[in-house]
Amino acid sequence: MPIQTHYRQEAPASSGAFSSGQGGEGRGAPRLQLLLTPHKSLTPEGFVWFIGVTAALIAVPLFPVLGTSVFWALLPFMAAAIAGIWFSLKRSWRDMELFEEITIWDDLIRIERHEPRRATPLDWEANPYWVRVSLHGKGGPVPNYLTLSGGGREVELGSFLTPGERSQLKSTLERELRPLPT
Repeated sequence: MPIQTHYRQEAPASSGAFSSGQGGEGRGAPRLQLLLTPHKSLTPEGFVWFIGVTAALIAVPLFPVLGTSVFWALLPFMAAAIAGIWFSLKRSWRDMELFEEITIWDDLIRIERHEPRRATPLDWEANPYWVRVSLHGKGGPVPNYLTLSGGGREVELGSFLTPGERSQLKSTLERELRPLPT
């Protein structure tokens, strides 16, 4: 599931400190936590089936030449094709191990982006009262380009989500970033 949502169940309390990096220490339970992940359509079992069926289909042209020198000439190319598909799919999976974690307290919003090839996560913090959510229908690198601005910076959210999921995320964030009644 690309967007996992966790709302605070109990009233705000100073006990039960939640720690999400340096920004969340001692703030109590967050009001909202979102975990954004890219959609992965191929499961590990599906990967095994895909490689097996592909290998079987690629091997079909080898049956008529089984036991001849042509078989040995074609076999390395067939094996290279299967290996290329295998490594490409594995690389795609590693690239999709990225995720974004959004945590909102009453006085802080913190975003961490974890990428597979980066040792430390990218992070951004601001006061939720001053944060503005913008959904750019056109003109961005992706349709429904979603950004948050505040704390002197503008950050992109969920570039790996579908346009509909970005719209849904915008609605959720706008609802949660409204100032609390005093």
